[in-house]
Amino acid sequence: MGILSAVVAAAATAGLERAAEKLPKESREPFERTNHRGESVTLLEGPVAVLGALAGVAASRGNGKVKAAALVAGAVSGAVGAYDDLRGTTQAKGFRGHLSALKRGEVTSGAVKILGVGAAGLAAAALLPRKSRGVKAFAGVVADGALIAGTANLTNLLDLRPGRALKAVTAINAPLAVVSGPAGAVVGAAGASAPSDLGERSMLGDCGANGLGAITGTALAASLPRPLKTLVLAAVVGLNLASEKVSFTKVIADTPVLDKIDQWGRRPR
Repeated sequence: MGILSAVVAAAATAGLERAAEKLPKESREPFERTNHRGESVTLLEGPVAVLGALAGVAASRGNGKVKAAALVAGAVSGAVGAYDDLRGTTQAKGFRGHLSALKRGEVTSGAVKILGVGAAGLAAAALLPRKSRGVKAFAGVVADGALIAGTANLTNLLDLRPGRALKAVTAINAPLAVVSGPAGAVVGAAGASAPSDLGERSMLGDCGANGLGAITGTALAASLPRPLKTLVLAAVVGLNLASEKVSFTKVIADTPVLDKIDQWGRRPR
C-alpha cells in the first residue's frame, strides 16, 4: 500500500528540491540559517519534504479517513512549524519556556507552534476511523491526538544534527509502509531529502520535522494495535518530558551504538 505513496513522495520531493534551488537569492535568504558547524544551510528542505510527503499521502490507496487525517496533521503542523522557522526567537525554549511566557501574557512563536501542532493532532485523531463510541471513543481521540502531536515534537527535538530526524522517521515508518500509505509517503520524502540533509546543505527545521513527525504519528495511531500503541504513546510522552532535562545529543554521543548510527552518512567530525 505504501509503495505508490513512497514513489510519489520521493519524486515530488526531488522535483520541488530542484525548483527550490533555482529560486532567486532574495527568496532563499529568509530560510538561511547557521548549523552546528557554523556553516550556512537552508531550511527550504522542510517545506519541500512536507509538500512531497503530502503529495505521497494524497496519491496513496487506502482508507479515506486515514488519508484525510494524515493530510490535516502534516499540513497544519508543517505550516505552524514554518511560522516558527521564519518568525521565531530563542528567548523561550521548550514547553516550560513557552508556557511560562504565556503566563506572562507573551505569545511566542513557539507557543503558537505548540498549540497549532496540538490542535492538528486532535483534529487528525478525530478523523481516524473508530469502532468504539461515546466516552471510549473520546478517550481514543485524546490519546491518538497526544501521540500525533508528541511524535511531531519529538521529531523536531531530533533535528539537531544532519540526518538524525530523517533516520528516526524512516526507521519508524519503514515497517508500517507495507500497510500504511502515510508511512510510505514519509519514507519517500525522507529518502529524497537525505542527500542534502546529510551533506549539510539543508535541514528540516520546525516545518519539516513537525510535518513529517505528525504524519508519522498519524500512521502509528492508525496502524498499531491498542496495546502497542499505548506503549509507543508512553515512550513518546516520556521522551518529550525527558528532553526538558536531558540533552539527546549528549546521550547519543555517549552511547556507541547510537553514535555510530547518528554518524552514518555524515561528514566526518
